[in-house]
Amino acid sequence: MGAPTVRRRRLGAELRRLREAAGLKLDDVQERTAINTVKASRVETARTGVKAGDLDTLLDLYGVDDAAKRAVLHALARDGARRGWWQTYSDTISPAYADLISLEAQTKSVRTFQTTLIPGLLQTAAYARATIDAINMTSTPDRVHTLVEVRVARQSVLTRPDPPELRAIIHEVALRPQLGDPHVMREQLQKLLDVQDLPHVCVQVLPLTASPHPGMAGPFTILGFPETADLDIALVEHLTSALYVEDPAEVSVYGSAFERLRAAALPFGRTTDLIAQLKDTL
Repeated sequence: MGAPTVRRRRLGAELRRLREAAGLKLDDVQERTAINTVKASRVETARTGVKAGDLDTLLDLYGVDDAAKRAVLHALARDGARRGWWQTYSDTISPAYADLISLEAQTKSVRTFQTTLIPGLLQTAAYARATIDAINMTSTPDRVHTLVEVRVARQSVLTRPDPPELRAIIHEVALRPQLGDPHVMREQLQKLLDVQDLPHVCVQVLPLTASPHPGMAGPFTILGFPETADLDIALVEHLTSALYVEDPAEVSVYGSAFERLRAAALPFGRTTDLIAQLKDTL
């Protein structure tokens, strides 16, 4: 059996939190419902899914009356094992990357801070190819091509009927590399200008002159699910791995950091002017 998806882990963690908030132990669950301790434990640790009827029983027991929250948890249970179109690329992309694409397909908001790269959801194919080739140092041309396909396919979430709100803060450093061919960077900067016209996309630039800020610790992304903010997730990516931060208190720290970065970044108009100026110099 494959590793649990992020969705299933989120559901299990939330059910455990709700049980503990209700002052109940697993033995109490077994005494008051037809769900035994082994089954309840396996659901909480994401080793198995949960049927809709059992989920309703648990939510009733834990006193969860909020219809929106119940709907979100049912969606997590229903889609816990689903991987979608990206399953076609399972021999190329990592489980962590598959989880990211899965979450992007569900999220209502994406807040991302990037220090040296344009966010993946806003990359042109040429820019994606140049950066993927540089970062994946031992990848074959065929694998690079496949990863570019995946990255471009991810961007369909921004054009779906109910797209997530994307707020991207990009350090000015990321706007300056020329990646060998100036045309690649010029096309990429034009795309950043074009997406500013989308009502659900906002790009801000953190200037080189910005005072010390929490983003100095590195880039991160927060995936938001507004119906129940305590299920938001932060993602921190490294060269060979990715860390999903799921604890609500820790995710809140990333949220506060993003707000500080947003305040330090250039406002919308000045951001657009800077991107246009940099594009004209290429």
